[in-house]
Amino acid sequence: MADTLVSFFQNMNISDEVIVFLVSMIPVIELRGAVPLGVIMDMNPWILFSLAVLGNMLPVPFIILLARPIVNFFLHTKLFRPLGEWMKNKVEKNSEKVLRYEVWGLFLFVAIPLPGTGAWTGSLIAALLDLRLKKALPTILLGVIVAGLIMIFGSSIVKFAVGMFV
Repeated sequence: MADTLVSFFQNMNISDEVIVFLVSMIPVIELRGAVPLGVIMDMNPWILFSLAVLGNMLPVPFIILLARPIVNFFLHTKLFRPLGEWMKNKVEKNSEKVLRYEVWGLFLFVAIPLPGTGAWTGSLIAALLDLRLKKALPTILLGVIVAGLIMIFGSSIVKFAVGMFV
């Protein structure tokens, strides 16, 4: 999949830096996919980390501010109701952990690089649980930074280990 993304963007004559920035903004893939992609492209780890964090954080304030009205609109629209219910159910499924530990729960949810976690879902949870932007944004940023460091470290180790056998 990484090769497909890289070749897609490189065919458009987009630099590796812009590729990482754009990929880190894609829901589900986010920073967790952009960092290994940048490691594969032999990017400078600090530039890679910076671009992935910036790209992953760019949509966060918009999600926090707009998610609640959008989900409510979806829930009251016949065509988009299934999508609204999916979003609401995703938040309800993950909200117990966040509610129990509040800011620390949100931080851990975003920081641990597992499927289904990250800045997009964390922002959606923050919005639908009515966490204020001034409280949620720094918490999510800190979580994204920790996730980025984990991914840089882990991806570099995997690349080194694979390189030993190739």
